Amino acid sequence: MSTSKNTGHHLRASDLRAIALLATEATTAVTAMAEGVHQSVWRTLGAPSGATPEQARGLTGLIYKSITGVTQQVGHGVAAALTRLEPLLQRLEGQGDESVERAALLAILNGVMGDRLQAAGNPLATPMTLRLHNKVLDCAAPPNATQVSGKILVVIHGLCMNERQWTSRHAGKPVNHAECLSATLGYTPVYVRYNSGLHVSENGRLLAQQLEALVRCWPVPVTELSVLAHSMGGLVTRSALFDAGQAAMNWPAALKNIVFLGTPHHGSPLERAGNWIDVLLGSTPYSRPFAKLGQLRSAGVTDLRYGHVLDADWLGHDRFQRKPDSRAHLPLPERVACFAVAATLAAKRSHMADRLVGDGLVPLRSALGEHDDAARTLLFADVNRLIVYRTGHMALLASPDVTRQVLLWLTPAPN
Repeated sequence: MSTSKNTGHHLRASDLRAIALLATEATTAVTAMAEGVHQSVWRTLGAPSGATPEQARGLTGLIYKSITGVTQQVGHGVAAALTRLEPLLQRLEGQGDESVERAALLAILNGVMGDRLQAAGNPLATPMTLRLHNKVLDCAAPPNATQVSGKILVVIHGLCMNERQWTSRHAGKPVNHAECLSATLGYTPVYVRYNSGLHVSENGRLLAQQLEALVRCWPVPVTELSVLAHSMGGLVTRSALFDAGQAAMNWPAALKNIVFLGTPHHGSPLERAGNWIDVLLGSTPYSRPFAKLGQLRSAGVTDLRYGHVLDADWLGHDRFQRKPDSRAHLPLPERVACFAVAATLAAKRSHMADRLVGDGLVPLRSALGEHDDAARTLLFADVNRLIVYRTGHMALLASPDVTRQVLLWLTPAPN
């Protein structure tokens, strides 16, 4: 099959308008960066700035302003034309299922810059949805009672991912922890898809609202609610519980278990390294305009610096400014069994491996909730912790050891 056919299969009508908006934003950003470099050089020679230190003045400033203005006018014109064409294009393309490739690409795009997509009203921004049997759950048309059980397993993906990626492969065979729990313990998996580029606390608030609606419209009495969360999904879960408590919601009363897989409870050093790059690029007038490149990363990504879960962790702060960890401590929920699975690429535990190696993305101690300040440590019981060796962050999704342990944890004790 040709490349053009593949591309057409993965694109949808609304994607054309979204791409036009992205191209407009990218051109405008590059123009601003070029103007910033230009003005930085002139400023070292004593030339005055325009309205801001990054802007040129006089004829040069007018040229940059004109480029930006024309780009935005053309971009908005193209977007408006495509908006009018969308109904026709949608009829032509039909209502086929979304391709796996498109879903994966959108997940990455939203993880990297989903906050910007949402702020710009770009159609590529992913709304939070709950999914059952590969279809979006609609409380106005709840599932048939014969298709579900009273035991709901909420399954939440991590940064730059989507619900389809819970199905992985090990030794050539498909692995899905949630489907295994469904087949063995009778859970009904409900998958969450969300824009992982938003602040964790924003997604937590949305998830709390979605779960409240889910429990209310579920066609059979909910006897148990459990959560299986990978990576950032664990932070979103903790944030949702906080919001639900603040709003006196009902769904937490049904919550029995939370399984965290590779969740960066105390952050990830990769985002901290990104923050250092911001500092270094901003340290000289010549490199300062390029600091904007590092600052394209989303609010969701910067929340992973220390593991932010609450609005108070980021409100009123410049998220790109280097500062110490000042999070408000949020302990694990009471009366809920919490389990932590942590991975390490190392063959055994060591001080260096725990702090620096981890699973390649999340340090071992962060995934286990451990912190140098004992008051910030999340108190997982020893029997509720699993360390998987010679395993990377994504490989947690395909690990048979993880499947076996989660089954043991969630299997009810005999009467």
